[in-house]
Amino acid sequence: MDSEDDTRDSADEDFYSGGEAGLALSDDGDADYDFADRDSDDSDDLISHRQQQNYSVLSETDIKQHQADDMNRVSTVLSISKSEACALLRSYNWSVSKVHDEWFVDEARVRTAVGLPEKQNEMPNERELTCGICFESCPRESMGAASCGHPFCGVCWRGYISTAINDGPGCLMLRCPDPSCSAAVGQDMVNLFASDEDKGKYERYLCRSYIEDNRKTKWCPAPGCEYAVEFVVGSGSYDVSCGCSYGFCWNCTEEAHRPVDCSTVSKWILKNSAESENMNWILANSKPCPKCKRPIEKNQGCMHITCTPPCKFEFCWLCLGPWSDHGERTGGFYACNRYEAARQEGAFDDSERRREMAKNSLERYTHYYERWAANQSSRQKALGDLQSLQNDKLEKLSDIQSQPESQLKFIIEAWLQIVECRRVLKWTYAYGYYLPDHEHAKRQFFEYVQGEAESGLERLHQCAEKELQIYLDADCPSKDFNDFRTKLAGLTSVTRNYFENLVRALESGLNDVGAHSGQGACSKAVSSKNLGGKSKSGKNKAPVGASKSGSSTRGMDDGNIWACDQCTFANPRSARSCQVCDHQQHR
Repeated sequence: MDSEDDTRDSADEDFYSGGEAGLALSDDGDADYDFADRDSDDSDDLISHRQQQNYSVLSETDIKQHQADDMNRVSTVLSISKSEACALLRSYNWSVSKVHDEWFVDEARVRTAVGLPEKQNEMPNERELTCGICFESCPRESMGAASCGHPFCGVCWRGYISTAINDGPGCLMLRCPDPSCSAAVGQDMVNLFASDEDKGKYERYLCRSYIEDNRKTKWCPAPGCEYAVEFVVGSGSYDVSCGCSYGFCWNCTEEAHRPVDCSTVSKWILKNSAESENMNWILANSKPCPKCKRPIEKNQGCMHITCTPPCKFEFCWLCLGPWSDHGERTGGFYACNRYEAARQEGAFDDSERRREMAKNSLERYTHYYERWAANQSSRQKALGDLQSLQNDKLEKLSDIQSQPESQLKFIIEAWLQIVECRRVLKWTYAYGYYLPDHEHAKRQFFEYVQGEAESGLERLHQCAEKELQIYLDADCPSKDFNDFRTKLAGLTSVTRNYFENLVRALESGLNDVGAHSGQGACSKAVSSKNLGGKSKSGKNKAPVGASKSGSSTRGMDDGNIWACDQCTFANPRSARSCQVCDHQQHR
């Protein structure tokens, strides 16, 4: 990702200082990450930043309108018919600029390649003409010809066009039936001779061609979705949210996956579906039968193993020797003296080492995968809760609290933020899995901010789920509902800002962690300094998430502020309760 230091606005620089990873340099030159809430005077800039969108969602009507606009533009500039403009655009993947460039460089070459004769040739001016396909003589008015002038009867034209359309999208590049002619057969001829059913198919092929051949547009990959997305390439994030509410990455069309890149997603998805993990599990949890080599898992019982039919070989689980050589003298059913002696001599070192490596690899992968899948499951549940809230619960809450639904939108915003944060948090586990083990400073800082993000999200999720239920179960308007509104809106804002900064930091690769003083920079980055420190503007910042072990010490980092245990908002020391969630300060 290219650096945006020169173009970042003052609001971003004030909140997330010093480059994409948010690295601020303190007076002693150490790295200081500041994951904190933005100041209120930056809110307008933040809102305008969030509203910027580098893509547009297109319905079928929008696609046809874009298509018509492009054809009109080419037709007007080049002084050709719309049918010819359509043929040109199809040949150049619907790029208006490419058509103009090629046309004005060498018009004759373009006409020859596309099949557009320089002069419109008319059919011979005779009362009857001979069809070039069926060789029947037909009246001139029942004949038809493309721009080349070769006459064919209406019946043959209908059969020729219908066959091409039913053969697939290749009908969009249809040429004159005459073997010696390469003139294009455009949409005007299709409209003249094709049946209504064939016309509909041709229009659908044309619509699909506009999306699939155009490098600026793609179909939404969600099953059953008919929307397309037009994207401004090279304009920042590849995350796209379709009109069907499905979010995906424009670059790889997988589910939206910030902060990890497309190559990491590809590797992670492949790993989740590959047989390599099955082999690791087999290697870590089974041993091959000494006779038939089939893997056997032992989950309980003694060391006496009998292979499954037809092998039925009996052997010792520890040393893999025949059980007939074992008995009381070798240690009985639950031990093996031969194995212990051979292991001390190093006979099993290689196999034990391979099994141990496979087990460690499997345990590490399982750790990250289970948490990745758990957040995916939580996100799906949050989506279901959001839908239920929008369908009936919001109306019910409006009736109970005697407030219009327009004043309850803060609840929807909170749930939308939960859904988005669950997605981001899910992909941080794929990020962590591929983070190199030797980069200790980065891994230490990453695990810290990931933990803070998770704890902050859990607070927001609990408030939006558990505390909201209290007001849904109430029989009359609650006096403290406005306090709940303030708390939930504050937690939503704080969590949003923290996750936005987390994404920026991870997308930059945490390149500045440890860049100035090795691992010492990381240790200071996760110390109290960055939790209640100051940005370049000198304004106090508060962190979003808080671990249980660190929450009690945060208020002591700066004598003028204390950090709320509930939402970790930085409050003046003189305030008795949190300015966001009204949580009482413990003195």
